[in-house]
Amino acid sequence: MRISDRLKKLKPSATLAVNAKAQELKAQGREVVSLAVGEPDFPTPGHVCEAAQKAIDDGFTRYTPVPGIPDLRAAMAGYYGQFYGVCAKAENTIASNGGKQALYNLLMALINPGDEVLIPAPYWVSYPPMVELADGVAVIVPTTPESGFLVNVRDLEAVCTPRTSVLILNSPSNPTGGHYAQEALDEIARWAKARGIFIISDEVYDRLVYEPAKPSTLSHFWQKHPENVAVVGALSKSFCMTGWRVGWTLAHADLVKACAKIQGQSTSNINSVAQKAAVAALTGPWTLVDEMKTAFVRRRDMALEVIRSWPGVTCPKPDGAFYLFPVVDTYYTPEMPDSAALCTRLLEEAGVALVPGSAFGDDRCVRFSYAVADEVLMSALSKVGKVLLGK
Repeated sequence: MRISDRLKKLKPSATLAVNAKAQELKAQGREVVSLAVGEPDFPTPGHVCEAAQKAIDDGFTRYTPVPGIPDLRAAMAGYYGQFYGVCAKAENTIASNGGKQALYNLLMALINPGDEVLIPAPYWVSYPPMVELADGVAVIVPTTPESGFLVNVRDLEAVCTPRTSVLILNSPSNPTGGHYAQEALDEIARWAKARGIFIISDEVYDRLVYEPAKPSTLSHFWQKHPENVAVVGALSKSFCMTGWRVGWTLAHADLVKACAKIQGQSTSNINSVAQKAAVAALTGPWTLVDEMKTAFVRRRDMALEVIRSWPGVTCPKPDGAFYLFPVVDTYYTPEMPDSAALCTRLLEEAGVALVPGSAFGDDRCVRFSYAVADEVLMSALSKVGKVLLGK
């Protein structure tokens, strides 16, 4: 079978691969707990589901404009006014099949062959493959646990070249939960503008920021310099709508048109019923977010206490999302030399699925998702600890 060279070098999503392995073991009758997939364990809010049901009852099941129905585009623009005081218009938004398609559209629209894209590590697993699919070159910018896995201007300047065209920032971060303060984001944005580097700001987790930290965004910078920044958002995490596949881009109207051209030749519009549900989410009550934040803070602190009790393990305290990314390489051995081998052992012996840090660009670490019930989380951590400590 003839397969393109482009796809031959493309790796599958590590998070989905781990989850698939966990499901395979479950099918064999094994008891497996997955802390591998970033999916909140709360139900989609009732008013969102009701809006979807009404859309079906009303027969709203036809094609829509590629960028989304007018009400949804206006609601996406209004989101930035409601939470950040940013004035955006519907023409500055496009609805996509999750934040993933929004990112893909942007990279395809912005990158020419050979362009370099700066990606701070640890990074979300799909950033480098997406850059490669766009014929760009992913330039990884390493960070340290001591910095909270956050990048600064000095780090970026060290790897910047005349071929650098795009920087991808993710705050709060998947996989680390690291969160940039507004001042830090603004400093990086000013540096990028001066360098002529476009910023894609992945803010999918922006509602899940925990006090004393405050939500931050580059939408303010976009408002002043719309030709230098695009912001990506989604309802997957904040509204427990992972399966609904609703994401968006906030960008210059010309860039939105370019993304619509790409989307029009790939998926066209996103699901019509999901669009009506998204309008209800964006314009309705946000009480679920507060409930989730309370639970996630509790789980983060519980899990962090356990993980930090394991000898030789360090783990920065994250300010957002629902992940912990501890450094666990002290447990590597000649027979278990890396994060993938460690995760395989933990899956087989503890029945706990985690994602190896190598998938995120840092092989010293593994990723824990604490988006599960308290008792499930604590039981899984106990099992992991017993394997690591040889008990």
